[in-house]
Amino acid sequence: MRTQVGIVGAGPAGLMLSHLLHRAGIASIIVENRSRAYCEARVRAGLIEQWAADMLIETGVGARMQRESMVHDGVYLNFGGGLHHIDFRKLVGKRVTIYGQQEVVKDLIAQRLADGGSILFEVADVALAGIDGKTPKIAFAHQGRVLEIDCDFVAGCDGFHGISRPSIPAGVLTEYEREYPFGWLGILAQAHPVADELIYSYHPHGFALFSMRSPSIVRYYIQCAPDEDIARWPDKKIWDELEARLGGVRVPERGPVLEKGVTPMRSFVAEPMQYDRLYLAGDAAHIVPPTGAKGMNLAFADVHLLSRGFAEFYRSGRTAALDQYSQTALRRVWKAQRFSWWMTRLFHLFPEETAFDRKRQLSELEYLVSSEAAKTSLAENYAGLPVE
Repeated sequence: MRTQVGIVGAGPAGLMLSHLLHRAGIASIIVENRSRAYCEARVRAGLIEQWAADMLIETGVGARMQRESMVHDGVYLNFGGGLHHIDFRKLVGKRVTIYGQQEVVKDLIAQRLADGGSILFEVADVALAGIDGKTPKIAFAHQGRVLEIDCDFVAGCDGFHGISRPSIPAGVLTEYEREYPFGWLGILAQAHPVADELIYSYHPHGFALFSMRSPSIVRYYIQCAPDEDIARWPDKKIWDELEARLGGVRVPERGPVLEKGVTPMRSFVAEPMQYDRLYLAGDAAHIVPPTGAKGMNLAFADVHLLSRGFAEFYRSGRTAALDQYSQTALRRVWKAQRFSWWMTRLFHLFPEETAFDRKRQLSELEYLVSSEAAKTSLAENYAGLPVE
């Protein structure tokens, strides 16, 4: 098989890159080890920054999002028995869109297939070769056959546990990582939203977050141990704890719990995000704690830059944008890491902290909601920094 850009991974990064390349007249093939059904059902992030929502619309894959999503002007911060609104639209003239990552994936897969794109699901034994030369290859097994794709470039969009990053020779990458001493116990439930926008809640029991997926499907998270046994959390206990952590400012409607699970939290960055003809994008290169809602948005920012670099190469033969891809992308990645770390530190209870630290957190929250400058800083980071 032969293509211009071989893409490993059919998540948001790989699918959006393939879509953007198609619009630029550049051929690509995606290989994915999971099934199409798995990719389309995997519930992950649900908040899209304004620039990313605009990109989906402008590139022709945002019609269903426009019909079914919810657009929010801000978020609520809940602490000390009070609910405080941060109005993004008033502060920075931007909004955010609530639309599940799995829905974005469905839309992108449907569009790629409608456009004649090639996505090979349920592949096995994926391996990269020749990434330090001019003809890199992706080898894999598919439907009982051993196949190989000859490419000009390879885009590693296969997540934190994928094969792309480990294919880079030892000693090339520097990895930065922080493990957090807690996780999020999350539920997806059939119930009416407790508020019209997200609520970030600081409480002596730990952090809680109210989110939503639709007018009848809600998403809640509570801070827990990173290795929490989900069996210790029957539905009633979860609802009781959510009610306590919302502190009486809102009483959640209790409904059937459709899904529940525990997500550990980490920050991770691999530098550089490229090695010769291999380019990393999305979770293959970086992970952020979900507090700042940056995961899918960072993946989109990566492939936006990468698609421009490939377009420049195939249009003119110049490699300046590709050569600078990692340096350019990492500037935004580290700003998102800083913001996600700050949001995490602001709302969560860390086991090593003292009563002094709890007082300091409350004081910072009080300052945040009383200062236009502080609220503006939160708004411009949360709603999305510019993409270079």
